[in-house]
Amino acid sequence: MKTLLLFIISLFFCVQISAQVIYEKFESRKLNTTRELKIKLPDNYDPKSELKHPVIIVFDGEYLFEPVSGQVSFQTHFDEMPESIIVGVIQGKERFYDSYFDEVSGLPIESGDRFYKFVAQELLPYIDANYNTSKFKVAVGHNLMGNFINSFLFHETPVFQAYINLSPDFKGTMSQNVTTRLEWLEDDVFYYMATSNTDIKSIRTSVRETDQSLKAINNQKLTYYYDELKGDSHYQLVTGALSKAMDRIFEMYKPLDEKELKEKVLPYEGTLDDYIVDRYNRIDDLFGIFKPISEEELQQLIVVAEERKDLESVYKIGKLANKLNPNSSFGIYYMALHAEKLGKTKKAVKLYESALTLEDMVHIDRDFIMSHVEGLKVVEEDTETDDEDEEN
Repeated sequence: MKTLLLFIISLFFCVQISAQVIYEKFESRKLNTTRELKIKLPDNYDPKSELKHPVIIVFDGEYLFEPVSGQVSFQTHFDEMPESIIVGVIQGKERFYDSYFDEVSGLPIESGDRFYKFVAQELLPYIDANYNTSKFKVAVGHNLMGNFINSFLFHETPVFQAYINLSPDFKGTMSQNVTTRLEWLEDDVFYYMATSNTDIKSIRTSVRETDQSLKAINNQKLTYYYDELKGDSHYQLVTGALSKAMDRIFEMYKPLDEKELKEKVLPYEGTLDDYIVDRYNRIDDLFGIFKPISEEELQQLIVVAEERKDLESVYKIGKLANKLNPNSSFGIYYMALHAEKLGKTKKAVKLYESALTLEDMVHIDRDFIMSHVEGLKVVEEDTETDDEDEEN
């Protein structure tokens, strides 16, 4: 039922994007022929913008392009992944020749080598030259092409940074070669693989064996995900697996959620401003895109800091927020709260009054800050009177 729902949702988004697809004929010198491409740009794509987009290359684009596009549109709509450029390579009857490789080395040969060079030396440079692309490139392959896309791993620097292998039909020693290559990675790579309990038996068996080998790899540069879906055929599993693959590969891109707050933020050793800055620097490093830290996420960190009784983090989050958006009262408010908690009443009052001159926060209004200031002034006056009595 869940798979059917995902299919219907993806189909809805496919209908929406069908009119937005660019169809191109690419004249390839490597292939000595013309190949058809389907290109889907992000909604509101602006060629003059400095915003960069990951590139998703979809092999077997004649049937796989729409499911990928639908899933990407769905997840970007809810800010679950970055807006991406999707490129479908139409292969048709040529897919058998495109996927030709040496079953011992795993390297493309003859027609497969020509197709490999077309993708690596012509197609990707063409997309980079003509669109606002980031350095993050994703390869999506099913069946024969699920096997072939692994060839791009064997370059000294992997051609793609993420590999989505949908029921890959591993041939020869490709499985062992992939395991060896991933074990010795020196660059960050995301590797996703999926089958189902009702997949083609030979494919299911080889994928399961490969999964056991990949799970044993201890390499911090590898981020590996595996799914075995239930009840889906060799072709039906595509929709559900794509949903899980995109969700996991771009997991770090998503806003903070309860799971991350509990498992990573709460036990973090250090102040929480460092955690969030490091997190977004990694997004930039991995995906090659800049994503601003939201005020909502900073508020989530404040809640965790208060749970940890971590006053230093409260102050530093406030300081970070003020740096990111000096027009908002958010940063000044929490710097004031920090001063108040330390008993620095005069400093707290001064900061709270400064916050009143700035833009309101969503969760705290001006009346609340004003009442807070007035209450502190009363405390301050009482303290000053007590001090005078003690001196007399």
